[in-house]
Amino acid sequence: MLKRFYPKRIADSPYVIDYDSLYKEGYRGIIFDIDNTLVEHGADASDRAIELIARLQRKGFRVCLISNNNKERVTRFNKDIKIKYIHSANKPAKKNIIKATKFMGTGIGNTVFIGDQLFTDIYGANRIGMMSYFVKPIGPEKEIQIIFKRKLERIVLKYYRRDLKRKNRALKG
Repeated sequence: MLKRFYPKRIADSPYVIDYDSLYKEGYRGIIFDIDNTLVEHGADASDRAIELIARLQRKGFRVCLISNNNKERVTRFNKDIKIKYIHSANKPAKKNIIKATKFMGTGIGNTVFIGDQLFTDIYGANRIGMMSYFVKPIGPEKEIQIIFKRKLERIVLKYYRRDLKRKNRALKG
């Protein structure tokens, strides 16, 4: 049951992912969550986030932002980036994740979803068979429901790491 929340891959941050390898693997689209994935919750786009997205576009990736946050917040974040985005996405619902691939002209099989929440970002991507990348949240949590979800995520990640170790041992032995 917990496996539906397991990410395909994990990284400390979206800023350390090996995007060259993803490109070589055939991925052409990247969907980013915003809050606590690219910047702290509620923050405007940082120079680091702007440069990452510009670098990915130069490399040949199509990029789309997707957030459960409202239009004002997502529009404000995107004002210096100027890419397609979806606000009020209702993740983990499938509809808007699929819509993001259509915005980019990519498909489920060649798009990566990068986010910081297992129960919205990762589960949403997994529900449609999309590559999911879980990154550690950038900032501290302030909303009680997110704090509670983070405690549940720690349990899921404990089992994920245990299962990953077992799988690696089985492959070696």
